[in-house]
Amino acid sequence: MHKAQTPPPPPAPNSGDPNRRQQPAVPAAASDPGHPNHRPDPSVPAHGDRPLARSADGKGPAPQRPEPRGGLLMGRPFGVPVYVAPSWFLVAALITWVFGGQLERVLPELGAARYLVSLFFAVAFYASVLVHELAHTVAALRFKLPVRRIQLQFFGGVSEIEKEAETPGREFVLAFVGPLLSLVLSGVFYAALQIVEPGTVPGVLLAGLMISNLIVAAFNLLPGLPLDGGRMLRAVVWKITGKPMKGTIAAAWVGRALAVCVLIGLPLLTQSGALGTDAVDNVGMDTVLDALLAAILAAIIWTGAGNSLRMARLREHLPELRARTLTRRAVPVETDTPLSEALRRANAAGARALVVVDPDGQPLSLVREAAIVGVPEHRRPWVAVSGLAQDLTDGMRVSAELSGEELLDALRATPATEYLVVEETGEIYGVLSAADVERAFVKAMARPS
Repeated sequence: MHKAQTPPPPPAPNSGDPNRRQQPAVPAAASDPGHPNHRPDPSVPAHGDRPLARSADGKGPAPQRPEPRGGLLMGRPFGVPVYVAPSWFLVAALITWVFGGQLERVLPELGAARYLVSLFFAVAFYASVLVHELAHTVAALRFKLPVRRIQLQFFGGVSEIEKEAETPGREFVLAFVGPLLSLVLSGVFYAALQIVEPGTVPGVLLAGLMISNLIVAAFNLLPGLPLDGGRMLRAVVWKITGKPMKGTIAAAWVGRALAVCVLIGLPLLTQSGALGTDAVDNVGMDTVLDALLAAILAAIIWTGAGNSLRMARLREHLPELRARTLTRRAVPVETDTPLSEALRRANAAGARALVVVDPDGQPLSLVREAAIVGVPEHRRPWVAVSGLAQDLTDGMRVSAELSGEELLDALRATPATEYLVVEETGEIYGVLSAADVERAFVKAMARPS
């Protein structure tokens, strides 16, 4: 099974500052072009005109994204970290116990050694699951889609692919390769089973791996999110309608229907003997375990379907978050400029942010809005803007062309309250407030799809 990584929420403003207020650094009347008291200064260009100053280094090295975690790191095939979640050890113990009980009936001569064989089966089975997930990973990398990590969990594994496929055809291939590899593995184990003696340890292990991979393939081909079959259904509906959101909605609701069927149908099938076991008339421990397993599977499918809907809605609205449209107009001021004079210039220019520059116009720091609010008005003529500013780092410079996930990733990589927005040429475009991004994000999410 694979999933696309949910886009991160926008960075929250610095709520730890006791002087933080939900108000602009300068009066809103001066910053709103539509306000009757707005008095633009012809000497200060608007966003579409020549920028206010030049940046010393508009680009700088890209900030490094924090290394994802998710349990015990097992390796990096194809450069993608593979983690084993703590829950895997629980399911490995469960498989060892259950499979060991079956071995006691089939190979009683093994004695206590049957649990070592069962543990080997659990590890081999999850190695097969890893191959399934690597198939998704290789396909994603082939389509130039970044893969954050692979994680082996309680029920199988997941490949966290950070971006959606660009076309329904690629989405279908990306989803199908996992079950296809599981089917291939099942065939390989079946072929190997033909050359070993039945009733031996290798024969029992190969038979178990053949059946388990067949079950993994069949289960993942069920046409509902978050399973691979659901992503294949999504691709088909996307292809027919031309709208990926419609495909997601259809596959997610089929996934929820599957969750209900698993919750009700799996215990009934087990009790009726339709799955190859003896029919059970009374309620015993096996019946309770079957019901618990069905409830866990149903919850995983139902939750995954809901998360897929939420993620699709996020991705639908993320392009509305554009650095260029959210950026506040800024005026450059030198380090020794009194705060009162800096605010006067900003009000006259209709700006809502201050950038501290050196005598050559190179940006040095950003005056923090929270710090401005914390200075009483009678003290502002005696406070220099440099004492209220935060030094610029490379991560605090963002491109005016960023939007959607790229914008959120850039802001999350370097948490701050304000960012310097620059053009591709390195010239200053304005200042972006994390609070403005958060408000725009919430507003976009509140609109129906």
